[in-house]
Amino acid sequence: MTTTLRPTEPLHRAADGTLSRRYQVCVNSRPVGRVHLATEPGSGPPAARIHELRVDEPDRGRGRGTVAALAAEEVARGWGCRQIVVTVPGDAPAALGFTRMLGYVLRNRNMEKTPDGSAPVLPPGSADRPMTRDEFEVWDREGRRQYAEDWIRRGVPEAEALAKADRDFGGALPQGPDTANMWLSVLEHEGVPVGDLWVGRRGARAFVYDVGVRADRRGRGHGRTLMRLAEARATAAGLDRIALNVFAGNTPAERLYESLGYETTEYHLYKTLL
Repeated sequence: MTTTLRPTEPLHRAADGTLSRRYQVCVNSRPVGRVHLATEPGSGPPAARIHELRVDEPDRGRGRGTVAALAAEEVARGWGCRQIVVTVPGDAPAALGFTRMLGYVLRNRNMEKTPDGSAPVLPPGSADRPMTRDEFEVWDREGRRQYAEDWIRRGVPEAEALAKADRDFGGALPQGPDTANMWLSVLEHEGVPVGDLWVGRRGARAFVYDVGVRADRRGRGHGRTLMRLAEARATAAGLDRIALNVFAGNTPAERLYESLGYETTEYHLYKTLL
């Protein structure tokens, strides 16, 4: 039995240079599944994304998916890609195990919860306030640097990581702290700034873009306070879901979010193509 990929459409090239193509997974020319592969937009070396890989039920458990995934990697290499990425739903443990078996590494995950609607009870001496313009300038510069470093540590080339930081921060905050539906706050304790919060509307959800506690103020519950403030902001905006992203390996943040009732909705994994 020979498993191969057969194109079902011409190779599409978008105006931004990204490529996309759909394939049938075939066994001795018999269709048994499908694959959709495309390159990711960006300014650095291209990365490929498996948007879909599915094997029909009667042919599962026979290694067809493994061969199809490896064949997709070969296509990506032919496109000049140095990396391939995939997103796995949070409620698909078998798919998560499959991608890890193929050598994919967890990069980050998305988490969500439904806020309980209660007003946050701040610890004695704590208060939040809007971020000032001067504070924003410092926060924005440092935030972009740290964000780029997070991506660099997870296999993204430096130039692409820096460009991504500029795109993501600039795209989300085109008017800086005055951007509509974006809220930037500073948490103070006994009059001293101890942390920052960036939360905003993303579609029908609130999204925690960034939460940070000063290095010398960690371990005192300020991160939990900031997250409670984020949930209160979501409720005040009439949003009944709140979501966030957390990078793999950020164990304190992962434990905090899990303790607050956040559940994983998507896993994002990557593999370096040698």
